[in-house]
Amino acid sequence: MREQILFNDGWTFVKEGKAQAVTLPHTWNAEDGQDGGNDYYRGTCLYKKSFPDPGADGEVWLEFRGAAMTAEVSLNGKLLARHEGGYSTFRVNLTDDLRDENELTVSVDNGVNRRVYPQKADFTFYGGIYRDVYLLIVPKEHFSLDYYGGSGIKVTPVVSEDLSLAEVTVETWQNGSGPVTIQVRDQVQTAVPENGYAKAVFRLVQPHLWNGTEDPYMYTASAFLESGDGVGTKFGCRRIAFDPEKGFILNNKPLRLVGTARHQDRQGMGNALTRREHEEDIFLLREMGANTVRLAHYQHDQYFYDLCDRAGLLAWAEIPYITEHMPEARENTLSQMRELVIQCYNHPSIICWGLSNEITATTGVTEDLADNHRALNDLCHRLDPTRPTTMAHVFMLSSDDPFVMLPDIRSYNLYYGWYVGEKEQNDEWFDSFHEKHPEAVIGLSEYGADANPRFQSANPQKGDWTEGYQAIYHEHMLKMWSERPYIWAMHCWNGFDFGADGRDEGGKPGQNQKGLITFDRKIRKDAFYIYKAYLSKEPFVYIAGRRYAERAEETTEIKVYSNQPSVTLFVDGKEFGSQDADKIFRFKVPITGEHEISAVSGKLKDTITIRRVEKANPDYVKDGTNVLNWFDRDDEVVKDGYFSIKDSMAAVKGCPEAKKVFDELAAPLMEAAKAAYGDVAKKVQMPPEIQAMMDKMSVEATLKQIGRLVSPEFIHKLNYALNQVKKDAE
Repeated sequence: MREQILFNDGWTFVKEGKAQAVTLPHTWNAEDGQDGGNDYYRGTCLYKKSFPDPGADGEVWLEFRGAAMTAEVSLNGKLLARHEGGYSTFRVNLTDDLRDENELTVSVDNGVNRRVYPQKADFTFYGGIYRDVYLLIVPKEHFSLDYYGGSGIKVTPVVSEDLSLAEVTVETWQNGSGPVTIQVRDQVQTAVPENGYAKAVFRLVQPHLWNGTEDPYMYTASAFLESGDGVGTKFGCRRIAFDPEKGFILNNKPLRLVGTARHQDRQGMGNALTRREHEEDIFLLREMGANTVRLAHYQHDQYFYDLCDRAGLLAWAEIPYITEHMPEARENTLSQMRELVIQCYNHPSIICWGLSNEITATTGVTEDLADNHRALNDLCHRLDPTRPTTMAHVFMLSSDDPFVMLPDIRSYNLYYGWYVGEKEQNDEWFDSFHEKHPEAVIGLSEYGADANPRFQSANPQKGDWTEGYQAIYHEHMLKMWSERPYIWAMHCWNGFDFGADGRDEGGKPGQNQKGLITFDRKIRKDAFYIYKAYLSKEPFVYIAGRRYAERAEETTEIKVYSNQPSVTLFVDGKEFGSQDADKIFRFKVPITGEHEISAVSGKLKDTITIRRVEKANPDYVKDGTNVLNWFDRDDEVVKDGYFSIKDSMAAVKGCPEAKKVFDELAAPLMEAAKAAYGDVAKKVQMPPEIQAMMDKMSVEATLKQIGRLVSPEFIHKLNYALNQVKKDAE
């Protein structure tokens, strides 16, 4: 019989010569990886554990579910294994080196190198043995434990076109020659292995389909050896397809996919999560109505894939081949992909394999980079012909570049309306892509806007980090998606704020705040509820702006999100007005003192309290300064028939005299931006068609992208100079 013993207790952790007792899961970056400064510890630490000989008749293995990023395992001073890749399961055979008393040492390294991904990305690379460890005791004849961390059993259900039949192929790998008994439901077959491999094929008539969140039904496949060893796995029968016009298709029906991406960390915990945290994330995603999740940017815990299976969430799975291509690390991309596919193959929730993310950001498309992707693409197809490959392309990559079409399907990371451009340009981009490439399946793999719930405004604008602007941004993105059924999936970046120690923005150093939910999972930001209005079937009503409690305006907007057709607003217990609307209800309410505001729809009710103040609360503004005033002065002059900062960049560039004025005045500013933003400035080298789209923006909006480097004095100096140039000037 197989025994699986949790091996998390009794470890000693050693960092820079200092030892302490720890219980796994554990990371040494739970604090310094989330506090900003980009100075978290990246290096080598040791984990040690003493244990007696288990006294097994068969073999003894150690199973690590995740050790980041490179691990070396030694037993009684002898190096037994080295594993490169921080997000996948690997196992070590201890049998031949066990003594009566044993000393286990695991050296774990998350340091900088050119061999192991990831090395450059906008998230913290936590170090440690941050997932569970198990001691496995198996008979001498057992199902394989040393094939890329796989379980030894693989199930491939193929559903007929009319959905009336599922042919289920079960394959097993074992180290013995004895017969294998394989069972699916009440069907049992005995297979004689050849070279450690056995196979059986089952037929399920009128199979109960795994049907996403509507009905995530699963079967069980089991396999047994005469030695007593056994393995089993859940699987689902479903038929998936991708269409350039209809998007994603599940069991012959188009299914609009909307959800979020997810990182595996938590405030104060790093990535050393327990099952409780994984379960809470699934609960929150389902509460908002998500039916898909992009598990970025690496292999996640097997338990989370299990939860996706059970909840019916369609999952994008990928490896950490991200941002910077390293020619020296090609084999590492292939080994991490082998582990991802082999370990995750049986999960019905997974619908595609992600080859890379924004990989052309630093170098563009090189032949070595493209060849690496061709190798990954071929590997995925060999290991799994049933699922397509995909990529998340950086928005600067031209849609006409052949590299875009390398995988079977594709998505783009677009940040119009946050980092660059205006939110409406997302619509233009998709319309243009679909018109030029009507045969290509296209999706949206990242989009978002940072928001600190402390920051509030009566007039939210891009770049102010307010909760209100994030909500307005996502209102637009959901409407954009709803009008384009060909988008195969839309994955918001991100479901949850996450650790990015290199960041120092928006009042919370060390965090990326694009999440719809805060890092500690305690606050669902307003934007969360616009998704719930679009996606959830659970009736609800929600008043946005509840953290905007102190308001200086005489008349304020009360915005309500709901999936109900009508909402009635009450102010201080008296009915103020009713509206019939679709998801978003807006009321203009005069305020004088403190007011209780209630939104009611049938038996549903939500209530907030606001109060009128004389001056705007400075705590509501990022850095204590409302940068929007730089562009909104009353004495701004826009002369009819002359250029100004209100004109588009294309118009200014199209007039030699106006272009000369802009270039001469803006040159020092552009140099300052390059110096301040470093790699980011280099990253935004856009192809001509994207630059043309960006040039549709006004000069004013373009300069907003540079943010804090733009002074009010510069804006008015530039505007005055442009005001001297007639629009008919040659």
